[in-house]
Amino acid sequence: MNKKVLVVEDEALIARDLSFILEDIGIKHIRMAMSYEDALDELKRETFDLILLDINLSSEQDGVDLARHINNTVQTPFIFITSYYNASTVSRAKVTQPLGYLLKPFNANDIRINVEMALYKSDHAKENTAIYLREQSGTIHLELDEIKYLEAQDNYTKIVCQTREIIASQTLKSMLAKLPESNFVRTHKSFAVRVDHISMIKGGFVYIEDDKVPIGRSYKSDFQARIAIL
Repeated sequence: MNKKVLVVEDEALIARDLSFILEDIGIKHIRMAMSYEDALDELKRETFDLILLDINLSSEQDGVDLARHINNTVQTPFIFITSYYNASTVSRAKVTQPLGYLLKPFNANDIRINVEMALYKSDHAKENTAIYLREQSGTIHLELDEIKYLEAQDNYTKIVCQTREIIASQTLKSMLAKLPESNFVRTHKSFAVRVDHISMIKGGFVYIEDDKVPIGRSYKSDFQARIAIL
């Protein structure tokens, strides 16, 4: 299973057990974070498909705080882990919209079911025809077939559409993780295009109507393979 999972758990034995169980169900890429700060560092380094997140982190900021940060930035789906289930915890946690809850002590089957269902929901969510994006003016609705190409701008992404441009408060890497892989392909470290809007490829550039997007040397072979150039 070619998925990346981040485990945020401050109890080393539980973190180790979770890692073993994830390996047993076929997850090959697993990263560990023992605190809120460690998790932030991991999220800056990599894009994950799922996060297993302990609510009761022994730090000033807990798992619910981290969940809010995730929703406001990378928007990676997550499952909460908790050792108790009181009304106050549930009230704070539910508004972050986790894909599931694991109540300690859990068993391997609990984890397998929750992880497989969460990944299934996440994969199928990427097949939607529209997304909602946060920008300075608020949350906007965007049909995916409007998008011509995306351009990285530091920690933001410029989305060039048929009739407008949008600045999304996410990195290009995070944006692409949420878009259907069959429709979008990266051509350069700073650019990705919607495949069915490509009109021509010439001289190291992809042409999309009147716009042209560069093809980076390190991305050329993957790009050609994706669009089946013979």
